[in-house]
Amino acid sequence: MKLLPRSLFSRLVLVLLGGLLIAQLLSFAVHMHDRGELLAQVSGMQSAQRIADIVRLLDTMTPAERGKIVQVLSAPPLTVRLDRGPLAPAADTDSGARAVLFASVLRRYLGDQRPVVVGMAQGGAYPGGGGGGMHRPTLGEGDGNWMPMMHAGARGGGLTFVAQVRLQDGVLATFDTRQSLATENWPFRLLLSIGLLLTAVIVVSLIAVRWATRPLKTLADAADELGKNINRPPLAETGPTEVASAARAFNTMQSRLASYLRERTQVLAAMSHDLKTPITRLRLRAELLEDAQLREKFGNDLQEMEAMVSSALDFLRGMDNGESVQPVDVMALLESLQSDFRETGGTVTISGRAAGPYPGRPQALKRCFANLLENAIKYGKTAQLVVDDNAARLQIGILDEGPGLPHTELEKVFEPFYRVESSRNRDTGGTGLGLAIAKNVAEIHGGRITLCNRVKGGLEVILTLPRTRAA
Repeated sequence: MKLLPRSLFSRLVLVLLGGLLIAQLLSFAVHMHDRGELLAQVSGMQSAQRIADIVRLLDTMTPAERGKIVQVLSAPPLTVRLDRGPLAPAADTDSGARAVLFASVLRRYLGDQRPVVVGMAQGGAYPGGGGGGMHRPTLGEGDGNWMPMMHAGARGGGLTFVAQVRLQDGVLATFDTRQSLATENWPFRLLLSIGLLLTAVIVVSLIAVRWATRPLKTLADAADELGKNINRPPLAETGPTEVASAARAFNTMQSRLASYLRERTQVLAAMSHDLKTPITRLRLRAELLEDAQLREKFGNDLQEMEAMVSSALDFLRGMDNGESVQPVDVMALLESLQSDFRETGGTVTISGRAAGPYPGRPQALKRCFANLLENAIKYGKTAQLVVDDNAARLQIGILDEGPGLPHTELEKVFEPFYRVESSRNRDTGGTGLGLAIAKNVAEIHGGRITLCNRVKGGLEVILTLPRTRAA
């Protein structure tokens, strides 16, 4: 799916955080439900006990004393009235768990012999008769006595209980008690606790996922560098068993590849070197020919063969990382090549300067620069060097005024022994190894070479050498 993140790290984080968030939401929903039930039960039990205490107090008083004490006790959230008529049962009934709990608690405090009527209303006003627009209380009956039925009131008005108890002398005492709105507010401390827990788990999850996926990134980086430097330092075979096993397998593969390339390079280098001996003998024998025209043809063929052998040796040496890395004065090297090409009739101009020495392999870099300059002068007559250097990378541009290259040939010219069709002649074609050698040297240093055609004509070669990854 396109919406899924591409990296393994992002996918693991998404799965962990998604599961954690769902779990937290479900836990919060269950808590809020249980909290509402508990608050309702606690509120009902507290109200029932207080009503029972007031009933016992009123039973011991005379009617005159009751009026005075009722005025004192009647204050929100509990109001007491002695002049209200009896509550009439409502048509709708409910047998919820909270109602059963409240009824059993109230009967336990007052005794089963005392008639009790308990109702539920919204907004805190007396719900029985004359309360225009108010809901009638929900009443129930059980075991010969009136039992309370609870019904959740409106959110804005809170929860109101209306209880009516008959005193020992027959007087009806009506109690109107309202649950505190504070109990229905959001549990901010719980939300803060969940938020802190969620933050801590997210941080731990990120660290754990990063710790788990880091070996994969290390392995990917090592595989990427392997193509540029076959003799790079081996991976550390540490960490979990699976990671250590993968690192060990990677190091074994690298060792085998390096051994194979080393053997192949030695064989090809030996063959190319040995070819110089018969070429030299052929050159000597060609000099003994009496036919000057035939002698010249033999000499040209032998010269081309010798150039191919020398180029092949240079290419194979470029694949060898035996040369040590040391600081290279790039400007001095470029100026030396500028002087060498001037002696052979080539024009090289230099603009810009390197900020400092570059850590690299001097002979390999010299072959790389020389091949690029030779290619530019051969096809473009002149070469312009543009040096751009900073702390991150050294970039050298080689601009010529030649015909450029077809777009389809810009990558193919880096292949060994590849030459464009228009250059397959003895005078200008070369061996097809110059750019391949230059690219090989650039990759050994962790860099790259790109080609592009200039708008005003000619070819631009850009050599980029990173200062932070030179091996």
